[in-house]
Amino acid sequence: MKRVLSRVRNLDVYPKVNEDFYSRTLSGGLITLASSIAIFFLLVSELGLYLQTVTETKLVVDTSRGEKLKINFDITFPAVSCVLLSLDAIDISGEQHLDIKHAVIKERIDNKGNLIQVTTHHHIGNPKMGKPMQKHGGEIQHNETYCGSCYGAELSSDECCNSCDEVREAYRRRGWGVMNPDLFDQCKREGFVQRIKDEEGEGCTMYGSLEVNKMAGNFHFVKSFHLENLHAPHDVKYYKEDGYNISHRINKLSFGDAYPGIINPLDGVHWFQETPNGMYQYFIKVVPTVYTPLRGPVIRSNQFSVTEHYKGPEISQRTPPGVFFYYDHSAIKVNFTETHPSFLHFLTNICAIVGGIFTVAGIVDSFIYHGHKALKKKMEIGKLR
Repeated sequence: MKRVLSRVRNLDVYPKVNEDFYSRTLSGGLITLASSIAIFFLLVSELGLYLQTVTETKLVVDTSRGEKLKINFDITFPAVSCVLLSLDAIDISGEQHLDIKHAVIKERIDNKGNLIQVTTHHHIGNPKMGKPMQKHGGEIQHNETYCGSCYGAELSSDECCNSCDEVREAYRRRGWGVMNPDLFDQCKREGFVQRIKDEEGEGCTMYGSLEVNKMAGNFHFVKSFHLENLHAPHDVKYYKEDGYNISHRINKLSFGDAYPGIINPLDGVHWFQETPNGMYQYFIKVVPTVYTPLRGPVIRSNQFSVTEHYKGPEISQRTPPGVFFYYDHSAIKVNFTETHPSFLHFLTNICAIVGGIFTVAGIVDSFIYHGHKALKKKMEIGKLR
């Protein structure tokens, strides 16, 4: 056993010097103090780097298919009343969503931007005044199911239009313009024209979200009816002869859920119109983004870049007034992954810091000690004179 311990003792690469042979100097003490301070600050810095989360970025080809795109928006129109403002979405497959009301909220505001009233989804078929007229003529009878006329715009004989919105939607499908809504029993009962007059001079903030197919398309805020894939601004001519002011402020616009560090370039953008009518266009390139945090679920979202263009009414007589957002998808997907250094990497850096500083400090101390000793010896023998 003693032989084994003796062999282990011979492997010691750190031979000890008797304390009687130690020589402590002022320079050595100063160097030790300075190196200790340096070690402390470097250890604190290394600990901060170890605890800090690092986000790695990787670009890959987007191979996802059949997904939906969620669009979140909050836009203020200071010169368009809520009763006339509509939201539509169309994609390149031809799928259309006209006058979207689901998950959309409108806030009536005055000319100073103060809130007047919050308007949610209209209740279809709920008359506000008068008795409804049946499709076949005459008032609705007891226990009779109400079926309002579409005034020639119905696509089949059994189609009913039970509200002003449904009549306008039927006319929209036909590409017809409504020149006098008071001619429709539904609009007259609901006081549609009176609501327009009551909200004259007001603005509107529309916010909410919509889901569209993951393909190129557009969504737009307009005050007009639809004619196939174009718009015929009959409402504009009827309700306001002096033009349509499309001034707007984008409070928020995003594609998908928020994730740490996301930047939406259109948030806070505003544009004030100087001439009536016209079309303001935003061309958006949507970049699919996946954010993988250290803890918690994976966030699938999108970034986007944008360019802007204004098309005046003089360019084309068929240019509908409104604010249009044209979006397309990038073929490249961005993956963000949160990571932080491993504990072994942290331990290695700690050893490197402590060992490196002590080694350098020892070299400096040795240089100063032996230099001072050699200088003192030369002074003693008088070689410095």
